[in-house]
Amino acid sequence: MAYDDLRSLLRALERDRDLVRVKAEVDPHLEVGELVDRVNKAGGPALLFENVKGSDLPLAMNVYGTDRRLLKALGLSSYDEISEKIGGLLKPELPQGFVGFREAFGKLGAMTHVPPKKVKDAPVQEVVQQGDEVDLERLPALFTWPEDGGSFFNLGLTHTKDPDTGVRNLGLYRLQRHDRRTIGMHWQIHKDSRNHYQVAARRGEKLPVAIAFGCPPAVTYASTAPLPADIDEYLLAGFLQGKRVEMVDCKTVPLQVPAAAEVVLEGWLEPGEMRPEGPFGDHTGFYTPQEPFPALTIDCVTMRKRPLLQSIVVGRPPTEDGPLGRATERFFLPLLKVIVPDIVDYHLPESGGFHNCAIVAIDKRYPKHAQKVMHAIWGAHMMSLTKLIVVVDKDCDVRNLHEVSWRALGNVDYARDLTVVEGPVDHLDHASYQQFWGGKAGIDATAKLPEEGYTRDGGWPQMIESDPRVADLVTRRWKEYGL
Repeated sequence: MAYDDLRSLLRALERDRDLVRVKAEVDPHLEVGELVDRVNKAGGPALLFENVKGSDLPLAMNVYGTDRRLLKALGLSSYDEISEKIGGLLKPELPQGFVGFREAFGKLGAMTHVPPKKVKDAPVQEVVQQGDEVDLERLPALFTWPEDGGSFFNLGLTHTKDPDTGVRNLGLYRLQRHDRRTIGMHWQIHKDSRNHYQVAARRGEKLPVAIAFGCPPAVTYASTAPLPADIDEYLLAGFLQGKRVEMVDCKTVPLQVPAAAEVVLEGWLEPGEMRPEGPFGDHTGFYTPQEPFPALTIDCVTMRKRPLLQSIVVGRPPTEDGPLGRATERFFLPLLKVIVPDIVDYHLPESGGFHNCAIVAIDKRYPKHAQKVMHAIWGAHMMSLTKLIVVVDKDCDVRNLHEVSWRALGNVDYARDLTVVEGPVDHLDHASYQQFWGGKAGIDATAKLPEEGYTRDGGWPQMIESDPRVADLVTRRWKEYGL
């Protein structure tokens, strides 16, 4: 079973000696970021800073910084464990396209242990502060990189609702602390919460917003999952943790938040209320520039009696984003196969930010099959932002980057096997010459068929492989060789 709150996970990590309490005073201005980044890149433990300068709250960091800790948090032995369960929901009919995708997740709603459960009393509402009592400067926001435009909360889970349909969205966005009561909402152009804000603005209405910190691990993961807009992230969270997520009504906005969260910020976003936000050292490894984004006034803060805050450090990979991205890669393989059934396996390298590059293995059956898959991926929800797609044959291990590069560098005639198109790119992409769209490439690194124009004598050459009988002999005699 997954841990149903952050505290129980931290206790378990401490028992495993996979958490260190830092009792020395630490400064959230650059010092915490430098320390956490070093620990994360060294594969080190989770950290609980008990004495953060300028704040009364302890700060939990690097909690999901290794695959081992994220799997433990979600109660899994491997990411494939959930992938297999999701795949089971799609059988035997294996529905096709986005309609099938939604139907598959619709099955989750019919499972009694999946939909969220409303409760009246919640630990996160043991303390309620309103109006002048609100002081965001008492919360440990991080000034992580030297050229950042201010201090940021990096793991606040943002709740909004579509004003037209009432459908909830849970998203993870960076939050710049402007002052004691105001935070910037970094809602990128492709994000659902941005759409909710625009709908409310067109209607001349304020948008209610609730931001929860220190949520149950399955909820935190679900906030990062690239789900279609009409699928509730809390269905996925309940499915992951094996029981319903308990939710409580907010005090001042018509939204619900996890009852087991540590801190919740509530407010109403006025139409047109914008402030400059950024720069920010982002997960791309580069600073994203300052832009105007909505500014939310916080009217109410609820929290536990002795709350703690959770945050992460992002920057040049690897960072704590890594395990979360690898979880998404594995969890969504069966769902991606619903949309693009030609796919055998795929890999989203962390060095590509999980959205810049996709390596895809297919069981090639006909001419230009690789190109068909490329275009299908570019039309598949958030996979549309992928800048480079490398298609290989099914016998290639997509996670072995040496083997992938061997095929991509050796199996390609770039006059014929390179596909270049233009399309949408991530809001944070700094390489595109225009914001929001740019060039993309697909590399067909599969073995080529005669029907594709490869008519050289003997056809596509055979790859070198060891004689299996001799390979077995050498394996059996290995100790005899004294190696």
